[in-house]
Formats: sequence, C-alpha cells, structure tokens
Amino acid sequence: MNTQNAPQAVVIGAGPAGSYTALHLAKQGIKTIVFEEHPQIGQPAHCAGHISIRSLKTLGLYPLEGIVENTFCAANFYSPQGTKFALQLNCPVTAVLNRTYLDQYIANQAQKAGAEFRLNSRVQTLLIQKGTITGLKIKTNNNTDTLLRAPIVVDAEGISSRLLRQTGLTPLKASGLVYAIETEMDNIEGIEEHAVEVYFGKGYAPGFYGWVIPKPDGTAKVGLATNQGDPRNYLKRLMTKHPVASKQLSKAKILSATYHAISLGGPIPQACSNGFLAVGDCASQIKPTTGGGVIFGLTAAKEAANTASQALTRGDVSTKVLMSYQKRCSELFSFDFKTMLQLRRFLDSLSDEKLDEMLRVCSKLGVDKALRGVTEIDYQGKMLLNVATKPAMIAALAYFALLYLNPS
Repeated sequence: MNTQNAPQAVVIGAGPAGSYTALHLAKQGIKTIVFEEHPQIGQPAHCAGHISIRSLKTLGLYPLEGIVENTFCAANFYSPQGTKFALQLNCPVTAVLNRTYLDQYIANQAQKAGAEFRLNSRVQTLLIQKGTITGLKIKTNNNTDTLLRAPIVVDAEGISSRLLRQTGLTPLKASGLVYAIETEMDNIEGIEEHAVEVYFGKGYAPGFYGWVIPKPDGTAKVGLATNQGDPRNYLKRLMTKHPVASKQLSKAKILSATYHAISLGGPIPQACSNGFLAVGDCASQIKPTTGGGVIFGLTAAKEAANTASQALTRGDVSTKVLMSYQKRCSELFSFDFKTMLQLRRFLDSLSDEKLDEMLRVCSKLGVDKALRGVTEIDYQGKMLLNVATKPAMIAALAYFALLYLNPS
C-alpha cells in the first residue's frame, strides 16, 4: 500500500459542487486534489440541468456559451385531468444546460486555478483518528490502494452519502427520496420552444411530477420522478395515458435514459465535523419543491471553501471552527428550505381532484399575472414574500391554506 504526501484539502467527487469547492480552494492558494470515480467528468449526467439564469449570474457562471441549450420564459402546468395553468414571464428566467459540459467547464476552471483532478479514483473509506477525519483510502484504476492524508476533506460524493455515513453525521432522509428517470427524446409534438411542460398526478408521478424541457433542435429532455414503483412504468403511463402528454409524446422516441435518486427532505441537520465538510446532494442541499440541487450545491461549495481556508489559516479544523460553514448555510438557506418543505407537504397532501381544482382557481384568480415579473425561482420563500402582497396572491394563498387544512 502506497502512502503519499498530503495536500491541504481533498474533495470527493467532480460534480458541480465538488469542482466549485476545488475552484474556490485553489483560488485561495490551497493545494487541492479532487477524486472522481468515473473515467470522465460529467458522465453519467444526473439531472436535466434546468437552472435559474439569475442564480448562475450571481455565481459568475453565465453566460455559458456552448453549454446553454435553451432558455425559458414560460411554463405550462397540467393537472391529471388535463387542466392547464399557463405562466408567461416577462423575460427568460431559466436555462437548460448540457450537464456534462457544465461539469467539465467548472472542473476546467478549477484546474486553471491550480486544483488537481484524478479520475478513475474511487474513495474506499475515510481515514478517521480519534473522531477526526484525516484523509482517504483510494483505489485507482490499476487496483492500487493509496492512503492520502489531508487536514480538510470535502465530501461531494452525491446522493449515495456512503462516505458521509462513516463520519457519524445524520445522513439524508430515506423517506424523502424520489426516484427519477431522465431521457432524451425526439419527435415531440405541440410543444412551445421556450416553455417547460410540467405534469402532476398521483397516477403519473406520485410524490413529484413529470416534465418536458424542449431544445431548439427538436429534441427534448423528458422525465419524471416518483416515490413509489418503477419510474419507467410511470413514464410509459404518462406518455400513453395522460390527456395532454399522451398527445405531445405519442410519436416520441427515447434516444437515451438515465436513472437517479433525488432527496426532497431538506438539508441534513449538520454538514460538518472534525476535518470534514459535506456539500451538494450528499448534504441534501436540494430544493424540496423541484428537486434542483445545482445552485444550492454551488452556493454551499463556495461557503465550504471559505470556511476551510479560514480553518487552515488558523491551524484548527475542529467541528467548532467548521461550524461557521453550517451557520452560514443556515443564514442563506434556512427560510427558503422551510418554505419549500411546507410547499412539498402541501402538494403531496392534495388528491388529483384537488390538484385539478387548484390549477383552475389559480387561472381564475390571475395568479399568472401576479407572477409575471418573477425572476427568482431558487429562493422560493423570498420569492413568495415579494409577491404575497398582490391581491391575486393574497386570495390564492388564502385558498391554498384552506386546501392544506382540507386536502382530500
């Protein structure tokens, strides 16, 4: 077994959160190594890449030439019975990105800043001494076991949380998981190029929803997630039985498909311990409403890098010092996550009949007009506060409260 000289920080996983952490560590002059178990960064892709333009700009990641596949200023929401609620915004608010290219772009930026990436390198276990994470045991593609010591370990391994469990921290809630199928399809019909299609219904996507995200070349990213059963069967049902989707997708051909889990349970209670920080999906920094985790993962990654840098400067990587990362994440996310968790519970509580009624009422009340100027879709608690004083939203929120109290 080989032993190597230690870097100052190691990152597990070269997804967006891991590479963005490495980028900000390297920018601060910290010797950083990223370990990625796959032979290619960005493969396999684990989400559709439908992301807020405003948030990307805030993070310094927009425009992304050659990575942005389409932009959207509209969304159409459908009940199980086919009732439509159409939302038209004043300007493009979201973009769909090529996730492979996005991951590779952020990794390239990190490498330019000085971070080192090692592919085909699977982290077997964390090294733990007296309750402190001190490094990693890695298996490389030639089956060589390597021990690597580092005062800071950043876990960006993704939803599996396999390594996080070794720390004794509370992992994400299994009860909050949904299971998704992501496909690329062609021969989609009757779809607006700059509108996302969203389909609700316990018979089509129980516990979540289905989606069509069109691209200008005539193909689309089509998928759904469910908290029960096989998502492939639900997708087939959506394509053949849903009163709207069945018409749009009747001639569609699946070009590729991937499968992954999404955590909707909100962030884990604590994402740090002695010598250790967790970012992204393994910390469940994912929106409970939409399942989007890229923006919150990137935001947390930057905070993790800043905290790690301060800890290394002080020569103290104890939980007490690293808890400033936890505190900062709470300041940034807590209100919005609490709001989104309530929204998720509300949506899950509704019968299909109530969902249909809700979309009809939203249209009648003019909720679409009240939301037309929205540009913030990630921090949904703050977004709701900004629109809550509009008459249509006051009436809608009162109606939603009654539905929540009597959902069936």
